[in-house]
Amino acid sequence: MNDQGSISNLLNEDRHFAPDPAFTVQAVAQPGIYEEAQADRLAFWAKQAKELHWHKPFNHVLDWNDAPFARWFYDGQLNVAFNCLDRHVIEGRGDRVAIHFEGEPGDTRSYTYSQLTSEVKKAANVLASLGIGQGDRVAIYLPMIPEAAIAMLAVARLGAVHSVVFGGFSAEALHTRIEDAEAKLVITADGGFRRGAASALKPAVDEALAGGKCPSVTNVLVVQRTGQETAWNPELDLWWHDEMAKASQEHEAQGFDAENPLFILYTSGTTGKPKGILHTSGGYLTQVAYTHKNVFDLHADTDVYWCTADVGWITGHSYVVYGPLANGATQVIYEGTPDSPHAGRWWEIIEKYGVSIFYTAPTAIRSFMKQGREIPDKFNLKSLRVLGSVGEPINPEAWMWYRDVIGGGKCPIVDTWWQTETGAIMISPLPGLTTLTPGSAQLALPGINMAVVNDDGRELENGHGGYLVITEPWPSMLRGIWRNPDRYKEGYWSRFPSRYFAGDGAKLDHEGNLWVLGRVDDVLNVSGHRLSTAEIESALVSHEWVAEAAVVGATDELTGQSPVAFVILRTDQIEAAGDDKNINTVLRNWVAKEIGPIAKPRQIMVVPELPKTRSGKIMRRLLRDVAEQREVGDTTTLADVGVMSLITSKLATGASD
Repeated sequence: MNDQGSISNLLNEDRHFAPDPAFTVQAVAQPGIYEEAQADRLAFWAKQAKELHWHKPFNHVLDWNDAPFARWFYDGQLNVAFNCLDRHVIEGRGDRVAIHFEGEPGDTRSYTYSQLTSEVKKAANVLASLGIGQGDRVAIYLPMIPEAAIAMLAVARLGAVHSVVFGGFSAEALHTRIEDAEAKLVITADGGFRRGAASALKPAVDEALAGGKCPSVTNVLVVQRTGQETAWNPELDLWWHDEMAKASQEHEAQGFDAENPLFILYTSGTTGKPKGILHTSGGYLTQVAYTHKNVFDLHADTDVYWCTADVGWITGHSYVVYGPLANGATQVIYEGTPDSPHAGRWWEIIEKYGVSIFYTAPTAIRSFMKQGREIPDKFNLKSLRVLGSVGEPINPEAWMWYRDVIGGGKCPIVDTWWQTETGAIMISPLPGLTTLTPGSAQLALPGINMAVVNDDGRELENGHGGYLVITEPWPSMLRGIWRNPDRYKEGYWSRFPSRYFAGDGAKLDHEGNLWVLGRVDDVLNVSGHRLSTAEIESALVSHEWVAEAAVVGATDELTGQSPVAFVILRTDQIEAAGDDKNINTVLRNWVAKEIGPIAKPRQIMVVPELPKTRSGKIMRRLLRDVAEQREVGDTTTLADVGVMSLITSKLATGASD
């Protein structure tokens, strides 16, 4: 990736927001934390690990002799569920609310730490009665309800391994994951509520197991959520509530080795066989607890935290279940979609529970931008004091809207970069310490070593763009791909030997801030110039007409590749924008002015919505199919499968110069 005409030609952001001194005084992350970690990185991580409860204390911090396979705190023993539950009760925090659950239909439940601990103990006894023990795999296929967290923690309590499968995945995707993990038990529900209706889940489990396709499965445990009619196999199926009613509330947690596997989480598998990302216990819990506390400035006695992610994704593992509960936080869990039963549902929930820390995806933020500020302005959001962003880079204009409209112009925003593979946040501002730059993830966290390198692996200086790599092992790193060590080494460590290649492009600006520019697969080669789709998207969204944008590359006989843009207009700007021809002309010229003529999209399509998964990620491969005028590929993981037919119906030649 050369520097001439490369991904380093935009993102010269001149807006900066220094920390509020009043915030800094009370901030969790204190001055000197970066210097402490730099002076002795392993001692720093040992200090973070000692914040947890260890059944057997560790003496060794890191074993990297079999690189790239790490062992952290490997001679110590702990119980992950005990750290998330029992210790808070023992230390006198049992009456604190752990979870406020808000169902989409409006039903609610709240669990104190004492109550949640009792539920997890009962669930652990149920699982043990079904033959689940250390090392056994349990597939979890549930809606976003408290039982999802209870099931995960019960599995962890037994030293078993969970594989959570997102409830939006098809029967075939579920089958593949159950089969690969050789799961012994499946935990599911009759269904969940979504967009005002009951959506069935168990039929997908029945199909996944039909005909003995997954012989490892000995039971299916079913949570009754919707009450809808459910097919039943008495040889396999058991009702969760029946088994829980029979279970004892007493269960003593035993310690397991720090490197005992905790979970397998499969990548979405849009191409090739899904990868089972394997995480273990001690290092993972250390880093998710440390990052949750410091990145979100958590004051557990007073804060109400809400991460909108589903437990089917890594964000739901790390920042809904394990991080918040390890820190004794009070949090909100919501079952449904942001716009059901009305467009202000999220803001209504923030007002209802007094949410003070809010963590969501840029795609959601841009969707709200499209609607304007009228809806959030109807709700009291003054309880908010920290805002977070996760999932993909957030463009500066969305960052500013988030800060001004949702955060009242005062909340620091933590734009976090990390992956399923990293397990926990790796790059983020620290509230109270970092001068914020809209759109930048900013700095590697204390204890994390990263660099931006060129094609030859040479580390680049400020002002240049290249590939993002991690240069030292970190506690929450993946321990490999389930039963496929060669794929792990080839996929992550072969491109730049001895360094983990994240697969993302990044730029260091002139102040040393990191700008993550998305997957290098999303870097276009236009007449020999390398252009990041993130840059073009950011330029488009900086125009007053545009709420959201997605850019893909289409094959071009003349230039090799040409950018094709899909945009959603802000509701209050549709009339001003005019017809498609005018929109094409104005926005293409705008990109030319902001970046250069080489980046001008060949075509701009105005669409009513973008194809997104239920986690909010844009499925750019489907947009590439449209841009290349190919048959649209698999849409089963989309939140709304009808979106693609709306987009393809709008396909037009577009304007070009």
